[in-house]
Amino acid sequence: MAVTTERPGADVRDVVHALTGVVRGVVDDSTRRRAEYSTDASNYRVVPRVVVFPRDTDDVLATLHVARETGTPVTSRGGGTSVAGNAVGTGIVLDFSRHVNRVLEIDPEARTARVEPGVVMSALQLAAAPHGLRFGPDPSTQARATLGGMIGNNACGPRAVAFGRTADNVVDLDVVDGTGRRFTARSGAGALDVVPGLDGLVRGGLDVIRTELGRFTRQVSGYSLEHLLPENGTDLAKALVGTEGTLVTLLGATVRLVPVPSAPVLVVLGYPDMPSAADAVPALLAHRPLAVEGMDARLVDVVRRVRGAAAVPDLPPGAGWMMVEVGGETLDEAMATARALAADAGTDAVGIFPPGPQAAAMWRIREDGAGLGGRTPSGEQAWPGFEDSAVPPERLGAYLRELEALMASHRVDGLAYGHFGDGCVHLRIDMPLVESGQPLRAFMEDAAALVAAHGGSLSGEHGDGRARSELLPVMYSERAIGLFGAVKDLFDPRDLLNPGVLVRPNALDADLRRPSARPLLAGSGGFSFAHDGGDMTTAVHRCVGVGKCRADNRAAGGFMCPSYLATKDERDSTRGRARVLQEMANGTLVTKGWSSPEVHDVLDLCLSCKACSSDCPAGVDMAQYKSEVLHRTYRGRLRPVNHYALGWLPRWTRLVTGLPGLASLANAVLRVRPLAKAVLAAGGMDTRRKMVTFASVPFRAWSRTAGARSGDVRVVGSAAAEGLPTVPEGASEGGRRPPVVLWTDSFSDTLAPSVPHAAVRVLRDAGYEVLVPDHDACCGLTWISTGQLDGARKRLSHLLEVLGPFAVNGVPIVGLEPSCTAVLRSDLLDLLPDDPRAKAVARETRTLAELLMAPAPVGPGDRWTLPDLSDVTAVVQPHCHHHSVMTYTADRRLLTQAGAQFSALAGCCGLAGNFGMEKGHYDVSVAVAEASLLPALRDAQPGDVFLADGYSCRTQADHLAGVQGVHLAELLAAHLPERSATA
Repeated sequence: MAVTTERPGADVRDVVHALTGVVRGVVDDSTRRRAEYSTDASNYRVVPRVVVFPRDTDDVLATLHVARETGTPVTSRGGGTSVAGNAVGTGIVLDFSRHVNRVLEIDPEARTARVEPGVVMSALQLAAAPHGLRFGPDPSTQARATLGGMIGNNACGPRAVAFGRTADNVVDLDVVDGTGRRFTARSGAGALDVVPGLDGLVRGGLDVIRTELGRFTRQVSGYSLEHLLPENGTDLAKALVGTEGTLVTLLGATVRLVPVPSAPVLVVLGYPDMPSAADAVPALLAHRPLAVEGMDARLVDVVRRVRGAAAVPDLPPGAGWMMVEVGGETLDEAMATARALAADAGTDAVGIFPPGPQAAAMWRIREDGAGLGGRTPSGEQAWPGFEDSAVPPERLGAYLRELEALMASHRVDGLAYGHFGDGCVHLRIDMPLVESGQPLRAFMEDAAALVAAHGGSLSGEHGDGRARSELLPVMYSERAIGLFGAVKDLFDPRDLLNPGVLVRPNALDADLRRPSARPLLAGSGGFSFAHDGGDMTTAVHRCVGVGKCRADNRAAGGFMCPSYLATKDERDSTRGRARVLQEMANGTLVTKGWSSPEVHDVLDLCLSCKACSSDCPAGVDMAQYKSEVLHRTYRGRLRPVNHYALGWLPRWTRLVTGLPGLASLANAVLRVRPLAKAVLAAGGMDTRRKMVTFASVPFRAWSRTAGARSGDVRVVGSAAAEGLPTVPEGASEGGRRPPVVLWTDSFSDTLAPSVPHAAVRVLRDAGYEVLVPDHDACCGLTWISTGQLDGARKRLSHLLEVLGPFAVNGVPIVGLEPSCTAVLRSDLLDLLPDDPRAKAVARETRTLAELLMAPAPVGPGDRWTLPDLSDVTAVVQPHCHHHSVMTYTADRRLLTQAGAQFSALAGCCGLAGNFGMEKGHYDVSVAVAEASLLPALRDAQPGDVFLADGYSCRTQADHLAGVQGVHLAELLAAHLPERSATA
């Protein structure tokens, strides 16, 4: 029976006082910190009393001593990616990931590694790689999951089919149990003597252990006591793997390493449905693959919809796919194995991908499954809980058919994927959790019975946690459950280690996070949140805690999350921010709503880079949430001075550049450093920054005079849009130049007019007639970033008056500043969702590269020839908004086809519009730049070009490295042939 084991214990002030007296690391009981750690990647919300960041093993031992002295429960935590509520607790949360995270030793001869529990899995792989070794199990969260967490849950991953589970790869463990005993858990004679009574308990339960445990490889639920059997080597270390921190606290581990597979080849097999794919598993296993992964085709449809078709390679037809990786000593050997496997797969729908970008793209989709599966095809929020069931592989097809029928009977849906080679299925289901947990309980009870009927396990690798522990009696006999309890009593008689999990469990529908959250938006006048039912509470609960924002994904081209990569503090991760916003919706811990200091503290270092909107597999858009919070907090109130100085920047630049001679005077005055510092300080900016340089002649002023007289541009009113020739994009009609609107944002117009001047040359050379609207059209970007959404909406409404008629008539609109272009492609639709002109403008807005790389011929004659950039070597900084909203695909293609040699950086430049200029952000801004931008600039060779379309990116390089950047338009214009002079 489920019970509630939480108990008051000592006064929290006494616990915190005791901890601060003996722990050298940080002891934090602030409401903001407790909010950040109130949940993991599960459905559960359990607010801790205090979070401890131990600096070393001594700090861990000191914390555990205080816990025993005060009777305070302890929960160990690594990356916080546990999906079953394994890493949340009411007492002390010990975060090992911050400091206790070293790879202590790699022994290539013994093929072992000694590690601390907080080491991230990918860090171990990186340390072992020079020796041609790796840790075998590789969960999809390996870029942020820690070894301690993997040991706690007995993690497996795709390649466990070849290399085994974490338990199969552990040599020994340095642990402390609930009584304070510290010992090394290992195998062999006398291994059980370290815990008095354990040997006798095992001998008394041999029949239960031999008949009920260890029946197939993915039977992870409960305690894996089969490892204690004499015929299995009496291996206490293996038995402690998967105990979820309920028996011991891990201090260190020695693990086995395996050789890195050479030349792995990916085979993708298409089947009519997922059960049919599962039926093929036994035949596939005969070829000894490295991985056998199942994936619902609808999961790939989500990727196409969210990331674009380019993110998905050409795949064989099917509604269910198997991703099978095979290896060999050489690529030819692996390809031969792949062909042999395909011949036995029972399908003609076969795709074979050797190592390369297409195989990497497929693995990225698989790795993002937990987040991508967080929404059903209909867009409903899907939840973990029944995330992790497993059955013997030969039963998998039948099990999936009955599971689909069960889901239909409960009227729920989900996207299945998982480790089909091991019989393990990952599935998030759209339970209606907004109101109560009753639908979850009803489904879970029926699903547990189905798993048991197939001889399966409720958990195949993620552990039971709070989600499934209550259901263990469905799997096991009363004697087995009693044996688990007796083991717990030997190791942790006072129930201080992760109580409420596995033994004497909490109810599976207790402490659910979503039902306790209130709606946050109703007539706010801010963003519409149309994809989330018009409710910001639903939007912030997109974050299910998979923690990709804590991973350094730059090697894979990711940009998220720059502030966390700089500080390594959960507060500065997208997930940490989302958790505090979820607590604001709950209202019992973070109690002051939009004005809560915890909310503004956690959002302060968000760069509003929007990288999470594309890199987060769950689609969290923290830049939008931050803007909404600022909007709701300051609407109708006096704002911070930087909101006026930087938030109204286009207003000030147009004022300065609009009066003859004022720009030159302002530039001269601001070159006097003391005066510049005074202006910066008065505007709420960091005095270490430089002031902007105003254009003596803004581009739009030039276009109305010299530009129009020379015929380089035609200044037209929106009323003239209907009279323009209707020409398909990039085509021509009777030799006439197809028209294109060159939209000059405020930055390009008044601060960097050389960019639109260069764009005019390029567009004319490409055969376009360049139209410049006769009215300004500000996108309101700086109003959006400072949360002045009423002002942003006014500017966007005016922009639709100016650009809307062109867009409605199919005239392409070229944006030059990526952040402003992104507003027209994204924020515009969310701020003015009911205006059909917004959809037209979003549809017709292009980056320069997107227009030039359109597949149709361009210009009045033959296809335009790109300028020759073969003499160009460039360091390229894609703007974050460019990456997240438009993608940098067209730019890469253009540079490649033009012959340029370039390296494109991943990650933010660190300035991020107003962020890096604001007082209090300089140090983090520089730290973000040090992640990729500044090292790349230092390593550049003389003559290398720094290519950056973003005004803020070029500004950051200038401020911090003295490097002048160029825009793509400027680079192309500088390499145009002589014909451009008369084009």
